Amino acid sequence: MCASIKTSDTDMSGFITFEGPDGSGKTTQILALHERLVREGFEVLCVREPGGTAIGDQIRLILHDTRNVELRPHAELLLYSASRAQLVGQVIRPALESGWLVLCDRFAESTLAYQGYGRGLDLQALKAITQFATGGLRPDLIVYLDIATEDGLLRRQSSARAGQGEWNRMDQQDLEFYRRVRAGYLEMAAQDPQRWFLLDATLPIASIQASIWEKVVLFLRQQGKPASKGATPRDVADQEIGRGGQHT
Repeated sequence: MCASIKTSDTDMSGFITFEGPDGSGKTTQILALHERLVREGFEVLCVREPGGTAIGDQIRLILHDTRNVELRPHAELLLYSASRAQLVGQVIRPALESGWLVLCDRFAESTLAYQGYGRGLDLQALKAITQFATGGLRPDLIVYLDIATEDGLLRRQSSARAGQGEWNRMDQQDLEFYRRVRAGYLEMAAQDPQRWFLLDATLPIASIQASIWEKVVLFLRQQGKPASKGATPRDVADQEIGRGGQHT
């Protein structure tokens, strides 16, 4: 079994998240990794933020609705945290406890980057709220796809025009906001290099996929996780990222 080592509520293994500025291509890469892991026989679940549960998907609609221009940063933060609390409690922890590897498209680092560095909210307060929402759960590995702010936004706009991705309220910020977000990501990565795996998002898609696979295989070996098929954890199987819209 692709077992998750359950040692305590705040010390689980087998949790990999994908982060990156808008337009970095992280969703493309997380889906590719999920498909590869399944082919190799791993028990793996892929989820997204915000959303991933029926309640979280309702919160997602509020957060992404372009009409909600009056949504205050503090309210925005609490909505993201509420969605995350539901996802962790209903989906992620049960999957980890059932021995599954969990991939998540965005997690708490997105809150620190967007609401902390981007919006300017107090980082220590955000960390405390996140600790409460997640019960202290942190990713074992963070795959971060980096791209210059302007290039990422051009990608995002191009995808939206082609009908390949949603255009939501968070896509309507000014350029300086996105520059602060990227700077925040890079600062967090520099502070915790053992947890973060940085990649150049402008490289060919296949090259990025190969690098991610090599890193994940090394991670799994370190965790002692052989591939094996098994039963789907209850209340988890229908939460895969393929449901509904996706981040890009």
